[in-house]
Amino acid sequence: MSDPKKLTPGSLAALLCARICHDLVSPVSALGAAIEVLDDEDSIDMRDDALDLIRTSSKAAAAKLQFLRLAFGAGGSAPGIIGTATLKTLIEGVYGEAKADLVWKVAPDGLDKPSSRLLLNLSMLAFQSVPRGGSVTVGATDQGGVTRLQLICQGPKARLDEAVSVALSGKAPEQGWDGRTVQPFYTGMIAREAKGRVDARFEEERVEFSALIPGVKPTAAAAPESNPAE
Repeated sequence: MSDPKKLTPGSLAALLCARICHDLVSPVSALGAAIEVLDDEDSIDMRDDALDLIRTSSKAAAAKLQFLRLAFGAGGSAPGIIGTATLKTLIEGVYGEAKADLVWKVAPDGLDKPSSRLLLNLSMLAFQSVPRGGSVTVGATDQGGVTRLQLICQGPKARLDEAVSVALSGKAPEQGWDGRTVQPFYTGMIAREAKGRVDARFEEERVEFSALIPGVKPTAAAAPESNPAE
């Protein structure tokens, strides 16, 4: 029997794919259900509702695809700067209807792709940590070529699961790897590969994620990419 705590390249890829499928299954399934209603001649009175569901679900699926493409993928093959206005749009597209409010306090006009991917992945963890609502304050600064990311999550029942914290630090969770813990591990991997670090702290009704990435010089003059999904 294989060790559930051993994360091989193959299992990492499989778990990340499973996580992406999990995030997309809801809007895609809703699209399928709506199309079935349209195909059913006995459900003519429900067609307006089905069309509304198609519009909503297709928008949600597109927003998640664009978000996940940059968060888990290259977001375009060439290195470069991602405009922080674009990052905000990607986050709002996925979490705009979440119970927690997004508070945007990002100073630079752009971040390089490792920092951008890290910011999106930390946003996923941030909104998961306040399931009952509250606020997620996303901040980023650039000081001397070092990018600092800080996400402060506040709200009732705010939480930071131990398995998530352990995976974020690059260690194997006690119960082994699954789709829930592989994402924080991948988040930490992005920071470590960029010679940086990422941390998480929990206090009563407050979770803070922070990261430092050296050698990043976001600047408006770098012509930030407006749409990494293209």
